[in-house]
Amino acid sequence: MIHGQQDERGVLARSAAANDAEAEIELTGGGVNEVVRVGTTVRRPARQWSPAVRALVATLRAAGVQGIPAWHGVDGQGRDIFDYLPGEVGNYPLSEQVRSVSALTTAATLLRAMHDASMPLTSGDTLLWQLPPIQPVEVVCHGDFAPYNCVFAAGEAVGVIDFDGARPGPRRWDLAYALYRFAPLTNPANGDGFGEPMEQARRARIFLDAYGCAPEQRMDTLAAVGPRLMQLVTFMQEAAAGGDPSFARHIEEGHADLYLRDIEYVQAQDKQWSAVITGPN
Repeated sequence: MIHGQQDERGVLARSAAANDAEAEIELTGGGVNEVVRVGTTVRRPARQWSPAVRALVATLRAAGVQGIPAWHGVDGQGRDIFDYLPGEVGNYPLSEQVRSVSALTTAATLLRAMHDASMPLTSGDTLLWQLPPIQPVEVVCHGDFAPYNCVFAAGEAVGVIDFDGARPGPRRWDLAYALYRFAPLTNPANGDGFGEPMEQARRARIFLDAYGCAPEQRMDTLAAVGPRLMQLVTFMQEAAAGGDPSFARHIEEGHADLYLRDIEYVQAQDKQWSAVITGPN
């Protein structure tokens, strides 16, 4: 939903000197935050919850999780400075590399590593996140783990970006949205999906197995897909009603309606997907 670093197709934002190391290149595709590349760094607006994001990326990196951009302080404009991660960001339409099984499995193992490493931050309530925790708290969720927030190279997920939506919660919160985006459990008629329903179920099972889900976790995750999307619709509607122009534009463009149609699609496939996703190998 909220995109961060995007690919090399960004446009020059404020400098006419394309070869200037300090030229700002707008990283397009997010539509919510203005994010630019400056040399080997990415600059993102600092928010009230930025200290929590900084603590999260520092914790993940200290635990040895690969592909997490380091924070390098704040620039003269008050923006957070993070590493720029080279590679392909999974923007739509998804490339063959991002659709590959290797991308699917490595994204799942990366998400598992992030979740496990984040657990020290779940105790106590000293960090202010953008959104409140979701019970039961098990890990710190990324909040928007999708191809457009992952970086790919040689057919593998090698990095993760945009942690603004991170918050403590259950593993299934991230897993449900990841299945929706990576399998993807979307109606192929919408244009962003691909594959027939059983192929989507097979990919979902591959993702969950690569993450290391037990049978009960697989069942809980599949059951959470619809409610997870409904929460996203509610969040968009409330943000738009509160005067956020970005989410108002998203709703006007039909994003909320698309999620609602996908909820119906997921519910219609529930029985046949359950047999593949929650059954034995």
